Amino acid sequence: MPRFVLAVPAWAWWVAFFVVPVVLVAAASFGRKIPGSAGRVSYSSLSLDNYRDALEGGFSGTFAKVLVQGMRTTLLGTLLCLLIGFPIAYLLAVKTQRGKGIVLALLAVPFFTNFLIRTLAWRIVLAPKGLISNTLLDWGIISSRLNLLDNRIGVQIGVVYNYLPLMIFPLFVALDRLDPVLREGSKDLFADRLATFRQVTLPLARPGIVAGLILVFVPLAGDYITANLLGGTKGNMPGNLVATQFTQSQNPPLGAAVAVILVAGILGVLGLAFLVGFAVRLAGGISPRAAALVALGAAIMVGLFVFGRSFKSLIIVLLLIGAVVGGAALLAELPARSGNGLMWIWSALFTAGVLGIAVAAFGRRDL
Repeated sequence: MPRFVLAVPAWAWWVAFFVVPVVLVAAASFGRKIPGSAGRVSYSSLSLDNYRDALEGGFSGTFAKVLVQGMRTTLLGTLLCLLIGFPIAYLLAVKTQRGKGIVLALLAVPFFTNFLIRTLAWRIVLAPKGLISNTLLDWGIISSRLNLLDNRIGVQIGVVYNYLPLMIFPLFVALDRLDPVLREGSKDLFADRLATFRQVTLPLARPGIVAGLILVFVPLAGDYITANLLGGTKGNMPGNLVATQFTQSQNPPLGAAVAVILVAGILGVLGLAFLVGFAVRLAGGISPRAAALVALGAAIMVGLFVFGRSFKSLIIVLLLIGAVVGGAALLAELPARSGNGLMWIWSALFTAGVLGIAVAAFGRRDL
């Protein structure tokens, strides 16, 4: 039997449940809604009217503003997942000898319950009289209650929580496959821990980093449940506009056009990211400093897009970059046990938060 026959079921599944729906959505974006119908589409006269309606107003239009704000939330959430998830995955893969399966199972606990329920559970934690606000008040850190609901902060916290495991798992797989002999060889050549991490561990972990970024960025960009539940009227994401057109306005052609534009935006951002990565690799062939400068410039541009184009935002971005680089350098200079201890504390705090939210979610099945 030819080998390609074994792949026929997978190809048939992919065509039936991915290609065909995407083609139907793209085709509907050129149609028009039948007046008086409950969302039926007519293909008798194809046009670009739906795209004109979606992009009405240009960069100052409703969809453009929501798309830009949604991409800011998506990029920031993806970067936060990377910064939080990498130390956890590194500890599990490199520093942990026993119990890896147990910790990975604990990280998967939130997936045991419904996405909607565990997101709703965050309303209990983020409410003005919730766990975070009450704890900070009891400790005397704040003098008035925090309002983390129905704004962009709540949405950002929610998306990081929901998608962080999707970053940790591919990072763990990539780091767990690294041959310890390579790190030992680097140390034998008198490289310190920071140089070993920068020149050995990080390049070999690149496939896991890329996979994690894609696995988090793509679904996060289309997520609208988290924005609806935790952001209120201030938490609009592009997915909200798509869902509104399909469910409330019953205008599938316009919703399909918005969805196609959203997909094009996601592919555009991914394309830019790969171009930046290619530029960093080219610069790395010249010198490590050139690669560092290109990466720094890209990080500053992304930061200014996320936080806004202002001098204050530039200062914030530079401080964040300095904190990340300085933290890595500090961990490298500390004794191995101290550095590992700090990373374990960070991981324990995150794991406790995950389990706490999961317990709250299981206890709110009546929602």
